[in-house]
Amino acid sequence: MDVNSLKVDINRALSNLFSTRMKLGLFNGNPRQLPFSDIGSNQVCSQDHQALALEAARSGIVLLQNSANLLPSPKTQTNSLAVIGPNADAPPALLVNLSLLCKHCRVMATTHITYKEAVDLAKSVDYVVLIMGLDQTQEREEQDRDDLGLPGMQESLVSRVVDAAKKPVMLVILSGGPVDVSFAKNNNKVGGIIWGGYRGEGGGVALAEIIFGDQNPDLKLN
Repeated sequence: MDVNSLKVDINRALSNLFSTRMKLGLFNGNPRQLPFSDIGSNQVCSQDHQALALEAARSGIVLLQNSANLLPSPKTQTNSLAVIGPNADAPPALLVNLSLLCKHCRVMATTHITYKEAVDLAKSVDYVVLIMGLDQTQEREEQDRDDLGLPGMQESLVSRVVDAAKKPVMLVILSGGPVDVSFAKNNNKVGGIIWGGYRGEGGGVALAEIIFGDQNPDLKLN
């Protein structure tokens, strides 16, 4: 190992870290007298903060494919819609591991369906939204993946549901890193693909707005 190169790397990292803290005024006198030093619990999750979280969630969603013109989904012509997938009702999947969840406010999914139930459900509704992807059990700080594919049996679930659905389905991917969805991109019955990232507390609302046309995706892949 080249010690001099290591020192350069460390100095660069420290310079980036401390220059940001200096710009924030964190070294200027008494910390209690700095801007934002008086933020209390009553200011957490205020209406302004919720609005900002929703705006951030909207801005980060990427439309990867809309080959069947699924988006926007017509509200007046949609009598039934199924939302299927491991991330369909998983609040922690919207967050990164730097977020804090109060254990007294934990939300648990109460519905777990099998392949057969998912396939039967897809056959019975007008539209299907598949919400797949990753969570902190697959990717987080100090843990990397060794595969770019969807984890577990997600790819199999997507294929089975897509084959059973009456119409082309919408596939939503929640992840922090890249995911190989070429199997879905080349499937004619996958009419649309959205990458949602980890969109935080406003993620669910933002996705619904984009799917139903209340909000246009800011980012598109041509």
